Amino acid sequence: MLEARGIVVVLLAALVGTVSGMLVTAMSQAVQWLHWLLFGLPPGARLSAMFSLSSPVQAAMPAIGGILLGLTFIWLRKHRFRTPVDPIEANALYGGRMSLTDTAIITVQTMISSGFGASVGLEAGYTQVGSGLASRLARLLRLRRNDVRVLVGCGAAGAIAAAFDAPLTGAFYGFELIIGIYSIANLAPVMTAAICASLSAEFFGGVPFPLELAGLPQLTASQYLPFILLGLLGGAVSIAIMQLVTLVERLFAGLSVDSSVRPVIGGCAVGLLGLITPQVLSSGHGALHREFAMNYGLGVLASVFLLKLAASAISLGSGFRGGLFFASLFLGALLGKIFAGAMAFVSPATGIDPAVAAVVGMTSLAVGVVGGPLTMTFLALESTRDLTLTGVVLTASIMAAMLVRETFGYSFSTWRFHLRGETIRSAQDIGWMRSLTVGLMMRKDVRMVDASMTLAEFREQVPLGSAQRIVALDAEGRYAGMLIVAELHSEPAEPGSTVLTLARFKDAVLVPAMNVQSAAETFRRAGAEELAVVEDFDDRVVVGLLTEGHLLRRYAEELDKARRDLSGEG
Repeated sequence: MLEARGIVVVLLAALVGTVSGMLVTAMSQAVQWLHWLLFGLPPGARLSAMFSLSSPVQAAMPAIGGILLGLTFIWLRKHRFRTPVDPIEANALYGGRMSLTDTAIITVQTMISSGFGASVGLEAGYTQVGSGLASRLARLLRLRRNDVRVLVGCGAAGAIAAAFDAPLTGAFYGFELIIGIYSIANLAPVMTAAICASLSAEFFGGVPFPLELAGLPQLTASQYLPFILLGLLGGAVSIAIMQLVTLVERLFAGLSVDSSVRPVIGGCAVGLLGLITPQVLSSGHGALHREFAMNYGLGVLASVFLLKLAASAISLGSGFRGGLFFASLFLGALLGKIFAGAMAFVSPATGIDPAVAAVVGMTSLAVGVVGGPLTMTFLALESTRDLTLTGVVLTASIMAAMLVRETFGYSFSTWRFHLRGETIRSAQDIGWMRSLTVGLMMRKDVRMVDASMTLAEFREQVPLGSAQRIVALDAEGRYAGMLIVAELHSEPAEPGSTVLTLARFKDAVLVPAMNVQSAAETFRRAGAEELAVVEDFDDRVVVGLLTEGHLLRRYAEELDKARRDLSGEG
Protein backbone atom coordinates (compact mmCIF):
# COMPACT_ATOMS: atom_id res chain seq x y z
CA MET A 1 0.00 0.00 0.00
CA LEU A 2 1.43 3.36 -1.05
CA GLU A 3 2.01 5.96 1.65
CA ALA A 4 1.59 9.22 -0.24
CA ARG A 5 2.62 12.24 1.77
CA GLY A 6 3.25 15.94 1.24
CA ILE A 7 3.57 17.15 -2.31
CA VAL A 8 2.21 13.91 -3.81
CA VAL A 9 -1.14 14.28 -2.07
CA VAL A 10 -1.26 17.98 -2.98
CA LEU A 11 -0.66 17.21 -6.66
CA LEU A 12 -3.36 14.55 -6.62
CA ALA A 13 -5.70 17.02 -4.90
CA ALA A 14 -5.00 19.59 -7.66
CA LEU A 15 -5.94 17.02 -10.29
CA VAL A 16 -9.09 16.02 -8.40
CA GLY A 17 -10.11 19.66 -7.95
CA THR A 18 -9.56 20.54 -11.60
CA VAL A 19 -11.60 17.63 -12.90
CA SER A 20 -14.30 18.22 -10.25
CA GLY A 21 -14.67 21.79 -11.46
CA MET A 22 -15.08 20.59 -15.04
CA LEU A 23 -17.68 17.98 -14.13
CA VAL A 24 -19.67 20.33 -11.90
CA THR A 25 -19.77 22.91 -14.67
CA ALA A 26 -20.90 20.28 -17.18
CA MET A 27 -23.67 19.05 -14.87
CA SER A 28 -24.88 22.58 -14.16
CA GLN A 29 -24.95 23.50 -17.84
CA ALA A 30 -26.73 20.26 -18.76
CA VAL A 31 -29.49 20.90 -16.20
CA GLN A 32 -29.78 24.52 -17.30
CA TRP A 33 -30.12 23.32 -20.90
CA LEU A 34 -32.94 21.00 -19.78
CA HIS A 35 -34.70 23.95 -18.16
CA TRP A 36 -34.41 26.00 -21.35
CA LEU A 37 -35.71 23.08 -23.40
CA LEU A 38 -38.54 21.90 -21.17
CA PHE A 39 -39.73 25.22 -19.77
CA GLY A 40 -39.07 27.49 -22.73
CA LEU A 41 -36.74 29.83 -20.87
CA PRO A 42 -35.00 32.66 -22.70
CA PRO A 43 -31.17 32.39 -22.88
CA GLY A 44 -29.52 33.14 -19.54
CA ALA A 45 -32.77 32.95 -17.54
CA ARG A 46 -33.24 30.81 -14.45
CA LEU A 47 -36.31 28.63 -13.96
CA SER A 48 -37.02 29.67 -10.37
CA ALA A 49 -36.57 33.36 -11.23
CA MET A 50 -39.59 33.31 -13.58
CA PHE A 51 -42.73 35.12 -12.44
CA SER A 52 -44.97 32.44 -13.98
CA LEU A 53 -44.80 29.43 -16.27
CA SER A 54 -45.27 30.36 -19.91
CA SER A 55 -47.72 27.46 -20.38
CA PRO A 56 -49.75 25.32 -17.94
CA VAL A 57 -48.47 22.26 -19.82
CA GLN A 58 -45.04 22.91 -18.31
CA ALA A 59 -46.46 22.02 -14.89
CA ALA A 60 -46.43 18.40 -16.08
CA MET A 61 -42.62 18.35 -16.41
CA PRO A 62 -41.91 17.29 -12.78
CA ALA A 63 -44.34 14.37 -13.25
CA ILE A 64 -42.57 13.35 -16.47
CA GLY A 65 -39.30 13.51 -14.57
CA GLY A 66 -40.92 11.31 -11.94
CA ILE A 67 -41.74 8.73 -14.63
CA LEU A 68 -38.11 8.67 -15.80
CA LEU A 69 -36.87 8.44 -12.23
CA GLY A 70 -39.31 5.62 -11.50
CA LEU A 71 -37.92 3.71 -14.49
CA THR A 72 -34.43 4.00 -13.01
CA PHE A 73 -35.80 2.55 -9.73
CA ILE A 74 -37.26 -0.43 -11.63
CA TRP A 75 -33.99 -0.99 -13.47
CA LEU A 76 -31.92 -0.81 -10.27
CA ARG A 77 -34.29 -3.19 -8.48
CA LYS A 78 -34.14 -5.62 -11.39
CA HIS A 79 -30.35 -5.66 -11.24
CA ARG A 80 -30.38 -5.77 -7.42
CA PHE A 81 -28.28 -2.68 -6.80
CA ARG A 82 -27.74 -1.77 -3.17
CA THR A 83 -28.33 1.69 -1.75
CA PRO A 84 -25.60 4.00 -3.13
CA VAL A 85 -22.91 5.17 -0.71
CA ASP A 86 -22.33 8.93 -0.49
CA PRO A 87 -19.07 10.68 0.58
CA ILE A 88 -20.06 11.10 4.25
CA GLU A 89 -20.96 7.42 4.61
CA ALA A 90 -17.90 6.33 2.62
CA ASN A 91 -15.51 8.26 4.86
CA ALA A 92 -17.27 7.26 8.08
CA LEU A 93 -17.57 3.53 7.42
CA TYR A 94 -15.54 2.41 4.40
CA GLY A 95 -12.27 4.30 4.57
CA GLY A 96 -13.32 6.52 1.66
CA ARG A 97 -14.07 3.65 -0.73
CA MET A 98 -16.77 4.68 -3.20
CA SER A 99 -18.19 3.01 -6.29
CA LEU A 100 -18.20 4.71 -9.70
CA THR A 101 -21.46 2.87 -10.36
CA ASP A 102 -23.01 4.55 -7.30
CA THR A 103 -21.62 7.86 -8.53
CA ALA A 104 -23.17 7.43 -11.97
CA ILE A 105 -26.55 6.42 -10.49
CA ILE A 106 -26.74 9.40 -8.12
CA THR A 107 -25.55 11.82 -10.80
CA VAL A 108 -28.10 10.71 -13.41
CA GLN A 109 -30.97 10.61 -10.90
CA THR A 110 -30.08 14.05 -9.50
CA MET A 111 -29.90 15.60 -12.97
CA ILE A 112 -33.26 14.09 -13.93
CA SER A 113 -34.83 15.34 -10.70
CA SER A 114 -33.56 18.91 -10.90
CA GLY A 115 -33.67 19.12 -14.70
CA PHE A 116 -37.40 18.35 -14.81
CA GLY A 117 -38.17 20.88 -12.09
CA ALA A 118 -38.37 18.85 -8.84
CA SER A 119 -37.58 21.05 -5.84
CA VAL A 120 -34.14 19.59 -5.10
CA GLY A 121 -30.58 20.84 -5.44
CA LEU A 122 -27.69 19.47 -7.48
CA GLU A 123 -25.15 19.69 -4.66
CA ALA A 124 -25.54 16.00 -3.73
CA GLY A 125 -24.70 15.08 -7.32
CA TYR A 126 -21.81 17.52 -7.41
CA THR A 127 -20.15 16.14 -4.28
CA GLN A 128 -20.81 12.56 -5.39
CA VAL A 129 -19.03 13.15 -8.69
CA GLY A 130 -16.05 14.88 -7.12
CA SER A 131 -15.64 12.41 -4.28
CA GLY A 132 -16.30 9.34 -6.43
CA LEU A 133 -13.59 10.39 -8.86
CA ALA A 134 -11.15 11.05 -5.99
CA SER A 135 -11.89 7.71 -4.36
CA ARG A 136 -11.31 5.80 -7.59
CA LEU A 137 -8.00 7.61 -8.19
CA ALA A 138 -6.81 6.92 -4.64
CA ARG A 139 -7.71 3.26 -4.90
CA LEU A 140 -5.98 2.89 -8.27
CA LEU A 141 -2.82 4.23 -6.63
CA ARG A 142 -3.39 1.96 -3.60
CA LEU A 143 -3.13 4.81 -1.12
CA ARG A 144 -3.53 4.15 2.58
CA ARG A 145 -6.89 4.57 4.28
CA ASN A 146 -6.41 8.10 5.62
CA ASP A 147 -5.07 9.42 2.29
CA VAL A 148 -8.13 7.99 0.52
CA ARG A 149 -10.41 9.78 3.00
CA VAL A 150 -8.55 13.06 2.50
CA LEU A 151 -8.83 12.84 -1.29
CA VAL A 152 -12.55 12.09 -0.99
CA GLY A 153 -12.82 15.28 1.05
CA CYS A 154 -10.82 17.10 -1.65
CA GLY A 155 -13.29 15.94 -4.29
CA ALA A 156 -16.26 17.23 -2.33
CA ALA A 157 -14.45 20.46 -1.48
CA GLY A 158 -13.70 21.01 -5.15
CA ALA A 159 -17.30 20.33 -6.13
CA ILE A 160 -18.76 22.88 -3.69
CA ALA A 161 -16.05 25.43 -4.51
CA ALA A 162 -16.88 25.12 -8.20
CA ALA A 163 -20.64 25.26 -7.62
CA PHE A 164 -20.47 28.55 -5.66
CA ASP A 165 -17.19 30.01 -6.92
CA ALA A 166 -16.15 29.95 -3.27
CA PRO A 167 -12.85 28.16 -2.47
CA LEU A 168 -12.99 28.74 1.30
CA THR A 169 -16.57 27.48 1.44
CA GLY A 170 -15.58 24.37 -0.50
CA ALA A 171 -12.52 23.73 1.65
CA PHE A 172 -14.41 23.93 4.93
CA TYR A 173 -17.23 21.83 3.49
CA GLY A 174 -14.57 19.18 2.96
CA PHE A 175 -13.17 19.61 6.47
CA GLU A 176 -16.41 19.86 8.45
CA LEU A 177 -18.71 17.52 6.54
CA ILE A 178 -16.63 14.99 4.59
CA ILE A 179 -13.32 14.49 6.41
CA GLY A 180 -14.89 15.25 9.78
CA ILE A 181 -11.95 17.13 11.24
CA TYR A 182 -9.67 20.05 10.44
CA SER A 183 -5.91 19.47 10.64
CA ILE A 184 -2.84 21.33 9.44
CA ALA A 185 -1.67 18.23 7.55
CA ASN A 186 -4.84 18.24 5.42
CA LEU A 187 -5.00 22.00 4.85
CA ALA A 188 -2.75 22.10 1.76
CA PRO A 189 -4.46 19.34 -0.29
CA VAL A 190 -8.03 20.44 0.53
CA MET A 191 -7.36 24.12 -0.18
CA THR A 192 -5.50 23.20 -3.36
CA ALA A 193 -8.44 21.14 -4.59
CA ALA A 194 -10.92 23.92 -3.80
CA ILE A 195 -8.88 26.63 -5.55
CA CYS A 196 -8.20 24.47 -8.62
CA ALA A 197 -11.88 23.55 -8.87
CA SER A 198 -12.99 27.17 -8.65
CA LEU A 199 -10.51 28.24 -11.34
CA SER A 200 -11.46 25.28 -13.51
CA ALA A 201 -15.18 26.08 -13.27
CA GLU A 202 -14.50 29.71 -14.13
CA PHE A 203 -12.41 28.71 -17.15
CA PHE A 204 -15.07 26.34 -18.50
CA GLY A 205 -17.92 28.81 -18.12
CA GLY A 206 -19.30 28.12 -14.66
CA VAL A 207 -21.81 30.68 -13.38
CA PRO A 208 -20.57 32.51 -10.23
CA PHE A 209 -22.76 32.93 -7.17
CA PRO A 210 -22.51 36.56 -6.05
CA LEU A 211 -25.17 38.15 -3.86
CA GLU A 212 -25.22 41.85 -4.59
CA LEU A 213 -25.79 43.72 -1.33
CA ALA A 214 -25.29 47.44 -1.79
CA GLY A 215 -25.46 50.13 0.85
CA LEU A 216 -25.69 47.94 3.94
CA PRO A 217 -25.97 49.89 7.21
CA GLN A 218 -23.37 49.60 9.96
CA LEU A 219 -24.10 46.79 12.40
CA THR A 220 -24.40 47.83 16.03
CA ALA A 221 -23.78 45.83 19.19
CA SER A 222 -27.48 46.03 20.07
CA GLN A 223 -28.38 44.16 16.87
CA TYR A 224 -26.41 41.05 17.84
CA LEU A 225 -29.11 39.88 20.24
CA PRO A 226 -31.89 39.88 17.59
CA PHE A 227 -29.56 38.10 15.15
CA ILE A 228 -28.70 35.50 17.80
CA LEU A 229 -32.43 34.98 18.16
CA LEU A 230 -32.66 34.59 14.38
CA GLY A 231 -29.86 32.01 14.53
CA LEU A 232 -31.77 30.00 17.12
CA LEU A 233 -34.93 30.34 15.05
CA GLY A 234 -33.06 29.08 11.99
CA GLY A 235 -31.85 26.05 13.94
CA ALA A 236 -35.35 25.28 15.21
CA VAL A 237 -36.86 25.62 11.73
CA SER A 238 -34.16 23.37 10.27
CA ILE A 239 -35.14 20.62 12.72
CA ALA A 240 -38.79 21.06 11.77
CA ILE A 241 -37.88 20.83 8.06
CA MET A 242 -35.97 17.57 8.54
CA GLN A 243 -38.84 16.10 10.53
CA LEU A 244 -41.31 17.26 7.88
CA VAL A 245 -39.37 15.58 5.07
CA THR A 246 -39.33 12.35 7.10
CA LEU A 247 -43.08 12.60 7.73
CA VAL A 248 -43.83 13.17 4.04
CA GLU A 249 -41.58 10.26 3.11
CA ARG A 250 -43.48 7.99 5.50
CA LEU A 251 -46.80 9.17 4.07
CA PHE A 252 -45.65 8.27 0.57
CA ALA A 253 -44.32 4.93 1.82
CA GLY A 254 -47.75 4.26 3.30
CA LEU A 255 -49.44 4.60 -0.09
CA SER A 256 -50.45 1.29 -1.64
CA VAL A 257 -48.38 1.95 -4.77
CA ASP A 258 -44.99 0.76 -5.94
CA SER A 259 -42.01 2.96 -5.02
CA SER A 260 -41.42 3.66 -8.72
CA VAL A 261 -44.83 5.39 -8.92
CA ARG A 262 -44.28 7.73 -5.95
CA PRO A 263 -42.09 10.26 -7.85
CA VAL A 264 -44.85 10.57 -10.45
CA ILE A 265 -47.38 11.47 -7.74
CA GLY A 266 -44.88 13.82 -6.11
CA GLY A 267 -44.10 15.39 -9.49
CA CYS A 268 -47.78 16.12 -10.09
CA ALA A 269 -48.01 17.91 -6.73
CA VAL A 270 -44.81 19.90 -7.34
CA GLY A 271 -46.05 20.88 -10.80
CA LEU A 272 -49.27 22.25 -9.31
CA LEU A 273 -47.25 24.29 -6.83
CA GLY A 274 -45.15 25.53 -9.75
CA LEU A 275 -48.30 26.91 -11.34
CA ILE A 276 -48.67 29.16 -8.30
CA THR A 277 -45.05 30.33 -8.49
CA PRO A 278 -42.05 28.85 -10.34
CA GLN A 279 -39.87 29.90 -7.39
CA VAL A 280 -40.58 26.48 -5.87
CA LEU A 281 -39.12 24.60 -8.86
CA SER A 282 -35.64 23.11 -9.11
CA SER A 283 -32.92 24.23 -6.67
CA GLY A 284 -33.90 27.90 -6.47
CA HIS A 285 -30.77 29.80 -7.60
CA GLY A 286 -32.78 32.32 -9.59
CA ALA A 287 -35.38 32.72 -6.85
CA LEU A 288 -32.71 33.44 -4.22
CA HIS A 289 -31.16 36.21 -6.29
CA ARG A 290 -34.63 37.58 -6.98
CA GLU A 291 -35.42 37.71 -3.27
CA PHE A 292 -32.26 39.71 -2.58
CA ALA A 293 -32.97 42.09 -5.46
CA MET A 294 -36.61 42.83 -4.59
CA ASN A 295 -38.57 43.78 -1.48
CA TYR A 296 -41.79 41.81 -0.97
CA GLY A 297 -44.37 42.12 1.77
CA LEU A 298 -44.59 39.70 4.69
CA GLY A 299 -47.56 37.90 3.16
CA VAL A 300 -45.73 37.16 -0.08
CA LEU A 301 -42.55 36.07 1.75
CA ALA A 302 -44.48 33.73 4.04
CA SER A 303 -46.46 32.19 1.18
CA VAL A 304 -43.31 31.56 -0.91
CA PHE A 305 -41.61 30.07 2.16
CA LEU A 306 -44.47 27.63 2.75
CA LEU A 307 -44.77 26.73 -0.93
CA LYS A 308 -41.04 26.09 -1.32
CA LEU A 309 -40.99 24.06 1.90
CA ALA A 310 -43.91 21.95 0.68
CA ALA A 311 -42.34 21.45 -2.75
CA SER A 312 -38.99 20.36 -1.29
CA ALA A 313 -40.58 18.00 1.24
CA ILE A 314 -42.82 16.45 -1.43
CA SER A 315 -39.92 16.09 -3.89
CA LEU A 316 -37.62 14.35 -1.42
CA GLY A 317 -40.38 12.42 0.31
CA SER A 318 -41.68 10.99 -2.95
CA GLY A 319 -38.25 9.75 -4.01
CA PHE A 320 -36.67 12.43 -6.18
CA ARG A 321 -32.89 12.39 -5.88
CA GLY A 322 -31.15 15.48 -4.53
CA GLY A 323 -30.66 17.35 -1.31
CA LEU A 324 -31.71 20.29 0.79
CA PHE A 325 -28.46 22.25 0.52
CA PHE A 326 -29.67 25.04 -1.74
CA ALA A 327 -33.29 24.79 -0.64
CA SER A 328 -32.10 25.50 2.90
CA LEU A 329 -30.26 28.61 1.68
CA PHE A 330 -33.36 29.90 -0.10
CA LEU A 331 -35.70 29.07 2.78
CA GLY A 332 -33.27 30.64 5.24
CA ALA A 333 -33.13 33.87 3.24
CA LEU A 334 -36.92 34.02 3.24
CA LEU A 335 -36.98 33.30 6.97
CA GLY A 336 -34.51 36.13 7.56
CA LYS A 337 -36.63 38.61 5.63
CA ILE A 338 -39.76 37.47 7.45
CA PHE A 339 -37.90 37.97 10.75
CA ALA A 340 -36.80 41.48 9.70
CA GLY A 341 -40.37 42.35 8.74
CA ALA A 342 -41.69 41.10 12.06
CA MET A 343 -39.00 43.03 13.98
CA ALA A 344 -40.01 46.20 12.13
CA PHE A 345 -43.44 45.85 13.77
CA VAL A 346 -42.31 44.59 17.17
CA SER A 347 -39.22 46.76 17.69
CA PRO A 348 -38.66 49.34 14.94
CA ALA A 349 -35.85 50.97 16.92
CA THR A 350 -33.68 47.86 16.46
CA GLY A 351 -33.22 48.78 12.80
CA ILE A 352 -32.79 45.24 11.40
CA ASP A 353 -31.87 45.48 7.72
CA PRO A 354 -33.83 42.91 5.61
CA ALA A 355 -30.80 42.07 3.42
CA VAL A 356 -28.55 41.43 6.42
CA ALA A 357 -31.30 39.38 8.06
CA ALA A 358 -31.66 37.37 4.83
CA VAL A 359 -27.94 36.48 4.86
CA VAL A 360 -28.03 35.58 8.58
CA GLY A 361 -31.20 33.52 8.14
CA MET A 362 -29.77 31.83 5.05
CA THR A 363 -26.65 30.64 6.83
CA SER A 364 -28.37 29.77 10.13
CA LEU A 365 -31.01 27.54 8.60
CA ALA A 366 -28.46 25.95 6.25
CA VAL A 367 -26.15 25.17 9.18
CA GLY A 368 -28.98 23.25 10.83
CA VAL A 369 -29.82 21.26 7.71
CA VAL A 370 -26.39 20.79 6.14
CA GLY A 371 -24.07 21.23 9.12
CA GLY A 372 -20.80 23.17 9.13
CA PRO A 373 -21.01 26.64 10.70
CA LEU A 374 -17.66 27.71 9.23
CA THR A 375 -18.70 26.43 5.81
CA MET A 376 -21.81 28.59 5.81
CA THR A 377 -20.01 31.59 7.27
CA PHE A 378 -17.48 31.50 4.45
CA LEU A 379 -20.30 31.07 1.93
CA ALA A 380 -21.86 34.29 3.21
CA LEU A 381 -18.49 36.04 3.13
CA GLU A 382 -17.52 34.88 -0.37
CA SER A 383 -20.94 35.39 -1.92
CA THR A 384 -21.51 38.89 -0.49
CA ARG A 385 -17.86 40.04 -0.43
CA ASP A 386 -18.74 41.92 2.76
CA LEU A 387 -16.40 41.36 5.72
CA THR A 388 -18.63 43.33 8.09
CA LEU A 389 -21.18 40.48 8.06
CA THR A 390 -18.72 37.82 9.17
CA GLY A 391 -19.04 38.29 12.94
CA VAL A 392 -22.82 38.32 13.13
CA VAL A 393 -23.16 35.49 10.60
CA LEU A 394 -20.68 33.29 12.49
CA THR A 395 -22.37 34.04 15.82
CA ALA A 396 -25.82 33.16 14.51
CA SER A 397 -24.48 30.04 12.75
CA ILE A 398 -22.85 28.77 15.93
CA MET A 399 -26.07 29.29 17.87
CA ALA A 400 -28.02 27.35 15.23
CA ALA A 401 -25.45 24.54 15.25
CA MET A 402 -25.52 24.31 19.06
CA LEU A 403 -29.30 24.17 19.16
CA VAL A 404 -29.48 21.42 16.53
CA ARG A 405 -26.69 19.40 18.14
CA GLU A 406 -28.10 19.60 21.66
CA THR A 407 -31.76 18.98 20.80
CA PHE A 408 -31.66 16.88 17.62
CA GLY A 409 -28.11 15.69 17.03
CA TYR A 410 -28.18 15.23 13.26
CA SER A 411 -27.78 17.10 9.99
CA PHE A 412 -30.07 16.12 7.12
CA SER A 413 -27.56 13.60 5.74
CA THR A 414 -26.83 11.91 9.06
CA TRP A 415 -30.53 11.98 9.97
CA ARG A 416 -31.24 9.94 6.83
CA PHE A 417 -28.57 7.45 7.92
CA HIS A 418 -30.19 7.26 11.36
CA LEU A 419 -33.53 6.41 9.76
CA ARG A 420 -31.81 3.53 7.96
CA GLY A 421 -30.49 2.20 11.26
CA GLU A 422 -26.93 3.55 10.94
CA THR A 423 -25.16 5.24 13.85
CA ILE A 424 -23.30 7.86 11.79
CA ARG A 425 -23.34 11.36 13.26
CA SER A 426 -20.52 12.81 11.16
CA ALA A 427 -17.89 11.81 8.61
CA GLN A 428 -15.35 10.99 11.31
CA ASP A 429 -13.89 7.56 10.63
CA ILE A 430 -15.68 4.92 12.68
CA GLY A 431 -15.25 2.20 10.06
CA TRP A 432 -12.13 0.90 11.82
CA MET A 433 -14.29 0.21 14.88
CA ARG A 434 -16.56 -1.96 12.75
CA SER A 435 -13.61 -3.82 11.28
CA LEU A 436 -12.14 -4.47 14.75
CA THR A 437 -14.37 -7.44 15.53
CA VAL A 438 -14.65 -9.89 18.39
CA GLY A 439 -13.47 -12.64 16.04
CA LEU A 440 -10.13 -10.84 15.61
CA MET A 441 -9.66 -10.16 19.34
CA MET A 442 -10.86 -13.37 21.01
CA ARG A 443 -8.62 -16.21 22.19
CA LYS A 444 -9.56 -19.71 21.11
CA ASP A 445 -7.99 -21.79 23.91
CA VAL A 446 -11.22 -22.28 25.86
CA ARG A 447 -11.45 -24.70 28.76
CA MET A 448 -14.93 -26.23 29.07
CA VAL A 449 -16.72 -28.58 31.43
CA ASP A 450 -20.10 -30.27 31.51
CA ALA A 451 -22.70 -28.14 33.30
CA SER A 452 -24.08 -31.29 34.99
CA MET A 453 -20.78 -31.84 36.82
CA THR A 454 -21.14 -31.74 40.62
CA LEU A 455 -19.29 -29.16 42.70
CA ALA A 456 -17.18 -31.87 44.30
CA GLU A 457 -16.10 -33.25 40.91
CA PHE A 458 -15.32 -29.76 39.69
CA ARG A 459 -13.12 -28.97 42.69
CA GLU A 460 -11.23 -32.21 42.18
CA GLN A 461 -10.66 -31.65 38.44
CA VAL A 462 -10.07 -27.88 38.59
CA PRO A 463 -7.87 -26.97 41.60
CA LEU A 464 -7.99 -23.40 42.90
CA GLY A 465 -5.46 -21.29 41.00
CA SER A 466 -5.32 -23.51 37.92
CA ALA A 467 -7.72 -21.24 36.01
CA GLN A 468 -9.82 -18.12 36.58
CA ARG A 469 -12.89 -18.84 34.44
CA ILE A 470 -14.24 -21.94 32.73
CA VAL A 471 -17.15 -22.31 30.32
CA ALA A 472 -20.00 -24.66 31.22
CA LEU A 473 -21.73 -26.58 28.40
CA ASP A 474 -25.15 -28.20 28.47
CA ALA A 475 -25.92 -31.77 27.41
CA GLU A 476 -25.99 -30.71 23.73
CA GLY A 477 -22.61 -29.00 23.88
CA ARG A 478 -24.00 -25.46 23.89
CA TYR A 479 -23.00 -22.58 26.12
CA ALA A 480 -24.69 -22.74 29.53
CA GLY A 481 -22.81 -20.16 31.56
CA MET A 482 -19.46 -18.90 32.87
CA LEU A 483 -17.89 -20.51 35.95
CA ILE A 484 -15.73 -18.33 38.23
CA VAL A 485 -13.30 -20.88 39.71
CA ALA A 486 -12.72 -18.95 42.96
CA GLU A 487 -16.48 -18.75 43.58
CA LEU A 488 -17.01 -22.47 43.04
CA HIS A 489 -14.27 -23.27 45.56
CA SER A 490 -15.58 -20.84 48.17
CA GLU A 491 -19.28 -21.76 48.07
CA PRO A 492 -20.49 -24.51 50.45
CA ALA A 493 -21.10 -27.74 48.56
CA GLU A 494 -24.67 -29.00 48.72
CA PRO A 495 -24.92 -32.77 48.17
CA GLY A 496 -25.43 -33.47 44.46
CA SER A 497 -25.46 -29.75 43.46
CA THR A 498 -24.09 -29.07 39.99
CA VAL A 499 -21.85 -26.30 38.73
CA LEU A 500 -24.77 -24.95 36.68
CA THR A 501 -26.33 -23.57 39.86
CA LEU A 502 -23.36 -21.22 40.25
CA ALA A 503 -22.87 -20.39 36.57
CA ARG A 504 -22.94 -16.69 35.71
CA PHE A 505 -23.66 -14.64 32.58
CA LYS A 506 -25.92 -17.35 31.15
CA ASP A 507 -27.53 -14.94 28.70
CA ALA A 508 -24.56 -12.66 28.00
CA VAL A 509 -22.46 -13.85 25.08
CA LEU A 510 -20.56 -12.37 22.15
CA VAL A 511 -20.46 -13.40 18.51
CA PRO A 512 -17.40 -13.09 16.22
CA ALA A 513 -19.04 -10.49 13.95
CA MET A 514 -19.60 -8.00 16.79
CA ASN A 515 -17.50 -4.85 16.54
CA VAL A 516 -15.60 -3.35 19.44
CA GLN A 517 -18.36 -0.86 20.23
CA SER A 518 -21.10 -3.50 20.46
CA ALA A 519 -18.87 -5.81 22.48
CA ALA A 520 -17.99 -3.05 24.96
CA GLU A 521 -21.69 -2.32 25.42
CA THR A 522 -22.35 -6.04 26.11
CA PHE A 523 -19.61 -6.09 28.75
CA ARG A 524 -21.07 -2.97 30.35
CA ARG A 525 -24.59 -4.40 30.55
CA ALA A 526 -23.44 -7.76 31.89
CA GLY A 527 -20.90 -6.34 34.36
CA ALA A 528 -18.51 -9.09 33.28
CA GLU A 529 -14.73 -9.16 32.94
CA GLU A 530 -14.71 -12.05 30.46
CA LEU A 531 -17.42 -13.41 28.16
CA ALA A 532 -17.77 -16.45 25.94
CA VAL A 533 -17.84 -16.05 22.15
CA VAL A 534 -20.35 -18.29 20.36
CA GLU A 535 -20.86 -18.98 16.66
CA ASP A 536 -24.33 -17.44 16.72
CA PHE A 537 -27.01 -16.59 19.26
CA ASP A 538 -29.18 -19.60 18.33
CA ASP A 539 -26.75 -22.54 18.34
CA ARG A 540 -24.51 -21.05 21.09
CA VAL A 541 -21.50 -23.21 20.14
CA VAL A 542 -18.50 -21.78 22.00
CA VAL A 543 -15.61 -20.73 19.77
CA GLY A 544 -13.58 -18.47 22.06
CA LEU A 545 -13.27 -16.09 25.01
CA LEU A 546 -12.69 -12.35 25.22
CA THR A 547 -11.73 -10.27 28.25
CA GLU A 548 -12.90 -6.70 28.70
CA GLY A 549 -9.35 -5.59 29.44
CA HIS A 550 -8.01 -6.91 26.14
CA LEU A 551 -10.91 -5.33 24.24
CA LEU A 552 -10.28 -1.91 25.80
CA ARG A 553 -6.54 -2.11 25.12
CA ARG A 554 -7.11 -2.91 21.43
CA TYR A 555 -9.67 -0.12 21.19
CA ALA A 556 -7.23 2.38 22.70
CA GLU A 557 -4.44 1.25 20.34
CA GLU A 558 -6.62 1.63 17.24
CA LEU A 559 -8.02 4.97 18.42
CA ASP A 560 -4.51 6.30 18.98
CA LYS A 561 -3.48 5.11 15.51
CA ALA A 562 -6.50 6.79 13.92
CA ARG A 563 -5.69 10.07 15.69
CA ARG A 564 -2.06 9.91 14.50
CA ASP A 565 -3.25 9.35 10.93
CA LEU A 566 -5.59 12.34 11.08
CA SER A 567 -2.89 14.61 12.44
CA GLY A 568 -0.43 13.47 9.77
CA GLU A 569 2.00 11.74 12.13
CA GLY A 570 3.65 8.40 11.53
